Amino acid sequence: MLAEGRHARIVEMVHRQGTATVTELAEALDISESTIRRDLDKLDQAHRLIKVHGGATTLESAHLTRDLTLEERHGLHAEEKRAICAYAATLIRPDDLVYLDAGSTVEELLNHLTEHNARYVTDSVSHAMKLAARGFHVTVLGGELKSATESLVGPDTIASLSRYHFTIGFWGVNGTNPESGLTSPESNEALIKQLTMERTARPYVLADASKFDNTSLVEFGSFDAATIVTCGDVPEKYKSCKNVVEVAQ
Repeated sequence: MLAEGRHARIVEMVHRQGTATVTELAEALDISESTIRRDLDKLDQAHRLIKVHGGATTLESAHLTRDLTLEERHGLHAEEKRAICAYAATLIRPDDLVYLDAGSTVEELLNHLTEHNARYVTDSVSHAMKLAARGFHVTVLGGELKSATESLVGPDTIASLSRYHFTIGFWGVNGTNPESGLTSPESNEALIKQLTMERTARPYVLADASKFDNTSLVEFGSFDAATIVTCGDVPEKYKSCKNVVEVAQ
């Protein structure tokens, strides 16, 4: 079997099961475990799956327990993110002080922003650079740089927040449901999400449908702490929630 076809079968099996071991993959494809390990290295480097000890898992599954890099997140539910962010951008008014969370979903929102009279504040260095290059008025919070998400965290970030009362804000989320609330995999970043959301008059969480009924490691707000803008195959039970806004793809 050619490598391209083998890789496609590996990715299909991992996505169908959520996770797969090296042994399972080797038996299913009738090849050696050493070949599977080399294939998983290449597929991980290409951000088509995540290699873990003894096998592989999907990017979505890994996203619940650790922060994926921005490069790993690109391409995940891209069409849904575009629809969500196109709608979210229309919510910003000329006099708003806007908070922008770090992460790939809010990064997509940057592509849809048109309101140059609003002021923007973010904990993401990369977001700030992109906004500044397009002529937006942007302020970056201080703090320790977290390389995976290019966000700022720590005591200096928390201290700088005391000056702000945001009129509107946008956050990403790794998992959400009424029992576990809005969740993220890392405690320092979750704290910044919580504090900024508490200081925002009109908070919005931008979440494609895959985030529902999932729970990450750290809660940063209750399920109804923000309006959740979503798109995709939204579970039926969430369609009637007052704080859930579903947009067309």
